[in-house]
Amino acid sequence: MTLDPLERVQLGGTGLDVTRLGLGGAPLATYFWGNEPEAARSAVERALDAGIRHFDTAPLYGLGESERRLGSVLSQVDRDRFVVGTKVGRLLRPSGADPDERDAVFDFSRDGVVRSLEESLERLGLDRVDIVHIHDPDDHLEAAISTAFPALAELRSQGVISAVSAGLSNALAAMVRETDLDCVVLAGRYTLLDQGALQEFLPLCLERDVAVIAAGVFNSGVLANPTPGAWFDYAPAGPEVLQKVEDLAAICARHDVPIKAAAIQFPLAHPAVACAIVGMRDAGEVDENLRLGATEIPDELWVEMQEQGLLDDRAPLPGSQLGGGG
Repeated sequence: MTLDPLERVQLGGTGLDVTRLGLGGAPLATYFWGNEPEAARSAVERALDAGIRHFDTAPLYGLGESERRLGSVLSQVDRDRFVVGTKVGRLLRPSGADPDERDAVFDFSRDGVVRSLEESLERLGLDRVDIVHIHDPDDHLEAAISTAFPALAELRSQGVISAVSAGLSNALAAMVRETDLDCVVLAGRYTLLDQGALQEFLPLCLERDVAVIAAGVFNSGVLANPTPGAWFDYAPAGPEVLQKVEDLAAICARHDVPIKAAAIQFPLAHPAVACAIVGMRDAGEVDENLRLGATEIPDELWVEMQEQGLLDDRAPLPGSQLGGGG
């Protein structure tokens, strides 16, 4: 079975209709990512033209650049053509004497959440976003649960937003247990390299009917460019990780499949995972990721990875004959 990255699916019980592959907005920024405005614009335009309908951003990404660049395109098209999510938990505030310099300051208070969303809407040039994610609450879990979530739940009940989520966090299980989240962004914890979420988190999401948005499918880059010096989980990859990637890549090569295609498609087989978001910096990367998402992968590749102990035995495998979803 070939995956269709443009297939429209429901994001859990939110009523939101998203494509299986969405555009992650972090690489749209110049700050940290080194991307240019024209390239960023071409990525968003190409994604829309190709049929991608799910876009993700955050104030932290480029300290506002990602939201502004994404919004410069999205604000000019029919609002019903896309689903967009942004994040709260950090406010962008002046740093030092230069009024143009900004720092991202943690703030999970009710006022901070509301202000963050208002400022995001201004940068995006939109009157609403669909999903709001509580961003990086690991070290602020009590505030995230007791103040940030209730503030967003109130906005959800008022129809201001459609879904409340949390993202990029090791504290996601606690958030799912103790709040009424609609969905979560699970970054780098259900990939070809790391299936730790199978033990507890993904079954918990199925039990609680919380839709999972897979992110970080390349584990900070090592699965996209498996060479010495590549990064894994925001740090240089160690020898054990590089060896595992080499073993995975060897299997992919035997079946004439790009390892990046396997990395994108693997998490989407789990029934808890509704969709994936992948960072895309220009139109070429949009086309590449759509091609990778639609690459035909033989069942034998997944079976071989599992038989060699590279994939957890409990992992649903993509493919019509293997019990996987997608």
